[in-house]
Amino acid sequence: MEVKATAKTLRIPPRKARLVLDLIRGKDVEEAAAILRFTPNFAAEAAGKVLNSAVANAVNNHDLNEEKLFVKACYADESVTLKRFMPRAKGSASAIHKRTSHITVVVAERD
Repeated sequence: MEVKATAKTLRIPPRKARLVLDLIRGKDVEEAAAILRFTPNFAAEAAGKVLNSAVANAVNNHDLNEEKLFVKACYADESVTLKRFMPRAKGSASAIHKRTSHITVVVAERD
């Protein structure tokens, strides 16, 4: 059985979030939580919260054993892009795209 948790519209670009999520894919939950705790990155903090939520969903809603859980999948999808403009020379402007992401973590019980 797979259990997932999602954090939506986080102010972190998906490209940066994927760098952190690649570190925990396929690892046991305890090891993944330790990796995220000691990774100095905002995406690691957000991914840690999503991981804890997925584990809580698995234990409380589906009665899975916490010791057997592992990160089956984790990914960051692109969300809304906030468009801002910065003044430039000769009265022109250039666009600034502030990207956001949806982070999803899927945990499952190892046989």
